[in-house]
Amino acid sequence: MNGELLDQKKKLMMTLVAVGVVLALFLAVKTLEEIKGYGLIGKDIPAQTTISVSGKGEITVIPDIATVSFSVITEGTVVSDAQESATKKMNAAIVAVRGFGVEEKDIKTTGYNISPRYEYSKIGVPCTEWGCPPGKQILTGYQVSQNVSIKIRKIADAGKILSKLGETGVSDISGLTFSIDKEDVAKNDARGKAIDDAQAQAKVLAKQLGVSIVRVVSFSESGNYPIYYAKGAALGMGGDMSAPVPEIPVGENTITSNVTITYEIR
Repeated sequence: MNGELLDQKKKLMMTLVAVGVVLALFLAVKTLEEIKGYGLIGKDIPAQTTISVSGKGEITVIPDIATVSFSVITEGTVVSDAQESATKKMNAAIVAVRGFGVEEKDIKTTGYNISPRYEYSKIGVPCTEWGCPPGKQILTGYQVSQNVSIKIRKIADAGKILSKLGETGVSDISGLTFSIDKEDVAKNDARGKAIDDAQAQAKVLAKQLGVSIVRVVSFSESGNYPIYYAKGAALGMGGDMSAPVPEIPVGENTITSNVTITYEIR
């Protein structure tokens, strides 16, 4: 009996030791998790008291790129004739553009179309009091059109290029716009000014309220787009071309950024 009782006591002790080890490991893991969590305490807790301020920043820059589109439209009784005529005119226009240093990367075809041309012809039967006999469409030829867009990086040549394109016989010149090559840089500068403006207002407001700024809770931005303001300036004047060189106002682009920043206070 004593041997059996001793064995039972040993088994009980081993069980208690095993339970104690498991419990100790569990507590150790929980303690480690709590320690790791100390650095995150409060970071995901929503701010209870906040203030919001708005800031505005503007950057004014002179455009350094002009973009213009032109097209050639020709007609012929067969497609190949219309295409050949259009190609000759467009090639002449592109050669003229390249003569001003416009690079291949800045010359892009934006459209090429071939369409049939019809005339409506009536059947040679006279009209009566009940109406006229139906007519029919007769194919008379084809029209070919090609549209090209170019970027003029030497903006002082814009007027000369427009004048030269007119001399080559293009059918249409349109869409002259001015832009900034490094627009992202200007946008970042405008945003930086807007943030500085908002931060300055937040400091003043916090002082007036007698509170301290803890952290940024949210940020939003609107605007940050260029606004064109016309400003007269002659481009390309003084050339010796036969056609008059147009005066091209360069203007200026104002990039505006509006930001709203919400701060937690205490």
